Amino acid sequence: MGIQVNTGTTMQCSFGAAPSTLCVLPVNRVMAGAPAANVMDNKPIVNVPPFGSCNSMANPVVAAATAAALGALTPMPCVPVTTAPWMPGSPTVLIGGMPALQNSSKLMCAWGGVIQIVAPGQTTVMTA
Repeated sequence: MGIQVNTGTTMQCSFGAAPSTLCVLPVNRVMAGAPAANVMDNKPIVNVPPFGSCNSMANPVVAAATAAALGALTPMPCVPVTTAPWMPGSPTVLIGGMPALQNSSKLMCAWGGVIQIVAPGQTTVMTA
Protein backbone atom coordinates (compact mmCIF):
# COMPACT_ATOMS: atom_id res chain seq x y z
CA MET A 1 0.00 0.00 0.00
CA GLY A 2 1.44 3.37 -1.03
CA ILE A 3 1.05 6.89 0.25
CA GLN A 4 -0.87 9.37 -1.92
CA VAL A 5 1.32 12.14 -3.36
CA ASN A 6 0.21 15.77 -3.53
CA THR A 7 1.52 19.30 -4.06
CA GLY A 8 4.54 19.96 -1.89
CA THR A 9 6.01 16.48 -2.35
CA THR A 10 9.81 16.46 -2.29
CA MET A 11 11.48 14.76 -5.28
CA GLN A 12 15.09 14.00 -6.24
CA CYS A 13 16.65 13.22 -9.62
CA SER A 14 19.55 10.77 -9.76
CA PHE A 15 21.55 13.30 -11.85
CA GLY A 16 20.28 16.44 -10.10
CA ALA A 17 22.24 18.37 -7.51
CA ALA A 18 19.30 19.49 -5.35
CA PRO A 19 15.82 18.25 -4.43
CA SER A 20 12.73 19.83 -5.97
CA THR A 21 9.05 20.15 -5.06
CA LEU A 22 6.18 18.68 -7.10
CA CYS A 23 3.60 21.24 -8.23
CA VAL A 24 0.09 19.89 -8.84
CA LEU A 25 -2.51 22.17 -10.38
CA PRO A 26 -5.99 21.79 -8.82
CA VAL A 27 -7.66 20.79 -12.12
CA ASN A 28 -8.70 17.32 -10.88
CA ARG A 29 -10.51 18.77 -7.83
CA VAL A 30 -9.21 16.07 -5.51
CA MET A 31 -7.51 17.14 -2.29
CA ALA A 32 -5.23 15.15 0.01
CA GLY A 33 -4.45 18.09 2.24
CA ALA A 34 -3.34 19.84 -0.98
CA PRO A 35 -4.16 19.04 -4.63
CA ALA A 36 -3.63 15.29 -5.19
CA ALA A 37 -1.40 14.09 -8.05
CA ASN A 38 -1.97 11.51 -10.74
CA VAL A 39 0.54 9.84 -13.08
CA MET A 40 0.07 12.55 -15.72
CA ASP A 41 1.45 15.26 -13.42
CA ASN A 42 4.76 14.87 -15.25
CA LYS A 43 5.09 18.12 -17.20
CA PRO A 44 8.55 19.72 -17.05
CA ILE A 45 8.65 23.09 -15.28
CA VAL A 46 4.84 23.05 -14.68
CA ASN A 47 4.79 19.96 -12.42
CA VAL A 48 8.47 19.01 -12.20
CA PRO A 49 10.71 22.02 -11.50
CA PRO A 50 14.50 21.87 -12.09
CA PHE A 51 16.82 20.00 -9.71
CA GLY A 52 19.58 22.58 -9.45
CA SER A 53 22.33 21.48 -11.82
CA CYS A 54 22.46 18.40 -14.06
CA ASN A 55 25.41 15.97 -14.03
CA SER A 56 24.27 13.70 -16.90
CA MET A 57 26.58 13.41 -19.89
CA ALA A 58 23.49 12.46 -21.94
CA ASN A 59 22.35 16.08 -21.54
CA PRO A 60 23.78 17.92 -24.57
CA VAL A 61 24.41 21.09 -22.56
CA VAL A 62 26.46 19.20 -19.97
CA ALA A 63 28.32 17.31 -22.73
CA ALA A 64 29.20 20.56 -24.52
CA ALA A 65 30.38 22.26 -21.31
CA THR A 66 32.44 19.18 -20.40
CA ALA A 67 34.04 19.10 -23.85
CA ALA A 68 34.85 22.81 -23.55
CA ALA A 69 36.50 22.09 -20.18
CA LEU A 70 38.76 19.46 -21.83
CA GLY A 71 36.89 16.50 -20.37
CA ALA A 72 36.34 17.72 -16.80
CA LEU A 73 32.69 17.07 -15.89
CA THR A 74 30.96 20.45 -15.88
CA PRO A 75 27.42 20.40 -14.45
CA MET A 76 24.97 22.80 -16.08
CA PRO A 77 21.51 24.07 -15.03
CA CYS A 78 18.86 21.36 -14.92
CA VAL A 79 15.92 21.48 -17.33
CA PRO A 80 13.92 18.23 -16.88
CA VAL A 81 12.73 16.51 -20.06
CA THR A 82 9.99 14.12 -18.97
CA THR A 83 7.78 12.69 -21.71
CA ALA A 84 6.33 9.50 -20.18
CA PRO A 85 3.98 9.37 -17.19
CA TRP A 86 5.03 8.41 -13.68
CA MET A 87 5.22 4.61 -13.28
CA PRO A 88 3.67 2.71 -11.64
CA GLY A 89 0.54 4.49 -10.53
CA SER A 90 -2.02 3.16 -8.10
CA PRO A 91 -3.81 0.17 -9.66
CA THR A 92 -7.08 0.87 -7.81
CA VAL A 93 -7.34 4.63 -7.13
CA LEU A 94 -8.14 7.07 -9.96
CA ILE A 95 -7.75 10.84 -9.81
CA GLY A 96 -9.10 12.73 -12.80
CA GLY A 97 -9.56 9.43 -14.64
CA MET A 98 -5.88 8.48 -14.30
CA PRO A 99 -4.06 6.31 -11.71
CA ALA A 100 -3.16 8.17 -8.53
CA LEU A 101 0.51 8.99 -7.96
CA GLN A 102 2.01 7.21 -4.96
CA ASN A 103 5.32 7.47 -3.14
CA SER A 104 6.81 4.41 -4.88
CA SER A 105 6.30 5.86 -8.38
CA LYS A 106 9.28 6.88 -10.55
CA LEU A 107 9.63 9.27 -13.48
CA MET A 108 12.29 9.02 -16.21
CA CYS A 109 14.10 12.05 -17.61
CA ALA A 110 15.24 11.94 -21.24
CA TRP A 111 18.80 12.68 -20.03
CA GLY A 112 18.90 9.37 -18.10
CA GLY A 113 17.87 10.55 -14.66
CA VAL A 114 15.39 8.72 -12.47
CA ILE A 115 13.13 11.04 -10.49
CA GLN A 116 11.77 9.56 -7.29
CA ILE A 117 9.66 10.68 -4.35
CA VAL A 118 11.67 11.50 -1.22
CA ALA A 119 8.83 12.78 1.02
CA PRO A 120 5.19 12.41 -0.14
CA GLY A 121 3.90 15.75 1.19
CA GLN A 122 1.34 14.10 3.48
CA THR A 123 1.14 10.84 5.40
CA THR A 124 -2.55 10.19 6.09
CA VAL A 125 -4.05 9.21 2.69
CA MET A 126 -3.07 5.73 1.49
CA THR A 127 -3.59 4.14 -1.94
CA ALA A 128 -3.73 0.45 -2.76
